Amino acid sequence: MNKEDLKKIAVEEIDKNRDEIVQLGNSILMEPEEGFREFKTSKKIEDFFKKMEIEFKSGLAITGIKGYLSKERKGPSIGIIGELDALFNPEHPLADRKNGLAHACGHFAQIASMIGTGIGLAKVINYLDGNVVLFGVPAEEYINLEFRERLRKEEKIKFFGGKQELIRIGEFDDIDIAIMTHAQSSPERKAFIPESSNSFVGKNIKFIGKASHAGYAPFSGINALNAFNVALSAIHAQRETFRDEDAVRVHLIVTKGGDSVNIVPSEIKVEMYVRAKTIEAVEDAALKVDRALKGGALSVGCKVEITQIAGYLQLNSDKNLSQLWANNATAILGEGNVQSVPHFGGSTDMGDITNIKPGIHPSTGGFEGEPHTKDFKIVDEEMAYILPAKINALTVIDLLFNNAEKGKDIIVSFRPKFTKEEYLKLLDSLNYQVLWPSDEKQV
Repeated sequence: MNKEDLKKIAVEEIDKNRDEIVQLGNSILMEPEEGFREFKTSKKIEDFFKKMEIEFKSGLAITGIKGYLSKERKGPSIGIIGELDALFNPEHPLADRKNGLAHACGHFAQIASMIGTGIGLAKVINYLDGNVVLFGVPAEEYINLEFRERLRKEEKIKFFGGKQELIRIGEFDDIDIAIMTHAQSSPERKAFIPESSNSFVGKNIKFIGKASHAGYAPFSGINALNAFNVALSAIHAQRETFRDEDAVRVHLIVTKGGDSVNIVPSEIKVEMYVRAKTIEAVEDAALKVDRALKGGALSVGCKVEITQIAGYLQLNSDKNLSQLWANNATAILGEGNVQSVPHFGGSTDMGDITNIKPGIHPSTGGFEGEPHTKDFKIVDEEMAYILPAKINALTVIDLLFNNAEKGKDIIVSFRPKFTKEEYLKLLDSLNYQVLWPSDEKQV
């Protein structure tokens, strides 16, 4: 059979299984789970793998699951990736009423389209020269850092991002090219291909003061909340020093603001991201933030503990792979419905993958409302679940047809920014803890 015959068969197979694919996506939507706790979602994928009668591995980085359409076949290995987790968004109409989690970022659609891609390719895999891996990965949303710190202390993980951890334990070693589509806040049947995204580091910050009665003896205390407020002003004062081209973002939440209104706050806890276009710009901004935090502590005489954790690297979309995917998206969606997107200020651990091997992170419409808000919702199941599956399947056929000529060309022409070993060393270098006054790093 020629390549167009294979593409037609894959598309027809996806259409034939449309209802099951949609049902899976909607089922995951209704049962959101936090990163590294996505046990129900992982089990749903496992059930599909068993039904498809393909070999799989589960329990990877706690909840990750990986299915192989053609593990023993020779040739490049193409990973189709879907993210398992949701995020905290208690105001969302579909939020879990017990824990406030909601799928306000569209990861449920990734899983559905990943399975749909696999269903289509399973029909034609014997005519392709290579392997296809369907990879459900945990913990893309970088949230609840205290929980992840407990997992690290228990030696269940080392890094806080799911793909980071899977790289560390070798589960991306057998994948040569990685493809993952994401939800885009657009109700139209369009696709978007970003060039790059922001890097970031996470920070857990604790201001340590001294409690006293806030009414009759505030002079006996050391107000940690005041120290934080001074530090926040100092961070704002740094913003004019951030270069426009570096796209720096510094944002935070207070996870503990004191114990009681009539007690001088002795402990303030903060979670923070420092983002920028490159990891070099992140490191520069992070040092300025640390300086501001220490200044806030100095101003009222308390201590500050700064724990920095490696976040994600900037997205480095492979141009050749992007063009191939765009051609297939145009074939499915029509001329004028595939757009290039310049740098965006968000972050993704898909960036980490694309710094060590060729990969792309396009997004597709079918959604309304800003991501991560209560207004985010799916409005077009065909666009959200089915059409991305078709685009991915057609792209894989292009990559692996005719002795995987195009896939091999992309692999050979790719220039990684880091080897795996260099990448892991970089992440280690970004992790540190400082108690100030003291200033001794405890890696």
